[in-house]
Amino acid sequence: SQCFESQPGPASAWIRQGELQARETECKPFDRGCLQQALQTIRGLTREEPEIFEPETKKLCAEAGVALSLVREMKKAPWNGATKWLSSQKAMILICLRGKSEDKFWFSFFHEAGHVLHDRTKDLLINDGSSDDPREERANRFAAEFLISSRYDKEIRACRSRDEIVRLADRLGISPGIVAGRYQHLTKKWQFFKDLIRTFQWKS
Repeated sequence: SQCFESQPGPASAWIRQGELQARETECKPFDRGCLQQALQTIRGLTREEPEIFEPETKKLCAEAGVALSLVREMKKAPWNGATKWLSSQKAMILICLRGKSEDKFWFSFFHEAGHVLHDRTKDLLINDGSSDDPREERANRFAAEFLISSRYDKEIRACRSRDEIVRLADRLGISPGIVAGRYQHLTKKWQFFKDLIRTFQWKS
């Protein structure tokens, strides 16, 4: 990972926090098919509040052999997420909660899940938002398509009201904030439908 090579201290501390959480997470042996099914269920959980989706997502991942670690913001550790295999039968998905809006949070999660499904290697993969590595490009495509198929992009671009975004989200069975985030990404109109996108915060 270029991130690790350029900033080994912050990266090590950040990854270590994720590993400590992951090692406390009891997981069944990794099962690719089980994870694929779990991701379908988790996609629907995007409509729920954190107190519902967080424990359920962790449970579903653990049943498929994946420990989900959520780590608070750390200085000099601005990365979105990371994937690491802790053993041949247990993977870790690490998400940094740096004031995450829901569209970015879920994109980061499914991006890392894409790595678990397609890049089962000993490499430590840190997502810093770049796409220089073909594995990162593939994980980005996986996350985008899994959340909302690109065949809906034209319809999303054509949305002109908050109600249209919400109705489309209902049809797709996904959070309106994710549809609003896709609209912003497609149109570059970053202020449009901003009120639909929740921001997740740590409880004090």
